[in-house]
Amino acid sequence: MSTDAAGLGATLRAWRDRMSPAAVGLPSGRARRAQGLRREELAELTGISVDYVVRLEQGRATTPSAQVLSALARALQLTTTERDHLYRMAGLVPPGDAEISDHIPPGVHRVLNRLGEVAVAVFAADWKLIWWNRSWAALIGDPSSTPPALRNFARESFPINGDAPRLSHWPVNVLAGDALAAAIVSDLRRATGRFPNNSRLSTLIRTLRAGNPRFAELWASGRVEAHRESHKIIDHPAVGPIEVDFDVLTDGDAELKIVILTAAPGSEDETKLQLAVLAGV
Repeated sequence: MSTDAAGLGATLRAWRDRMSPAAVGLPSGRARRAQGLRREELAELTGISVDYVVRLEQGRATTPSAQVLSALARALQLTTTERDHLYRMAGLVPPGDAEISDHIPPGVHRVLNRLGEVAVAVFAADWKLIWWNRSWAALIGDPSSTPPALRNFARESFPINGDAPRLSHWPVNVLAGDALAAAIVSDLRRATGRFPNNSRLSTLIRTLRAGNPRFAELWASGRVEAHRESHKIIDHPAVGPIEVDFDVLTDGDAELKIVILTAAPGSEDETKLQLAVLAGV
């Protein structure tokens, strides 16, 4: 029997206890001893047996079906976040996870706008570029001339049929390039677990596997890992080579990737980075 206070059973009990009988059209008389819904009432609302509700709450049933979870989410009037948490606790992919979001929440926008002159861009879970600031454009070139469908860092990293770079306007040399290539592929494989039915992601992977032998080779390894950082030299036309760090932060369930470009504090590279930004804004 599970005693985990954060487990599936304990969470279901907490949600049942907080649920007002009046919210589901049931009388809330003085004789009620239950804080919220009774187990029998939850069973009736969901169409599952009382015994199964008991086993779920006691941790003796840990793998309910998607149909049961959907019924529980409706009956308990869960928020979208709570519903998704319920599915994940049961080891299932939440409904709606087929869609990769290109939406940047207001809170993330506030943070981005307060970074000042730091070069930063935001990518979707499939490495589609969805936002960048003026400093980013000044440092590697403005990607706005590239069609939105082709603004993809994975596509840039694994060119097809000799495609020219589309996200950078001048040469960018990757330090430890093999490690970066492996990290991008393993990050895309990780995304398929988060968004298993997303057509945009599956099309991208199918295109890269068919069009780039190196991608196909790395994909066959089966490695799963998040891409967190890389180090590159930007051959900037105004100030010359700049060695920069690419650090990747991930935001929330949407798996947005916030990429920040910086140079070592106090270094000549930091000075050149600042000059490149000033020259381009």
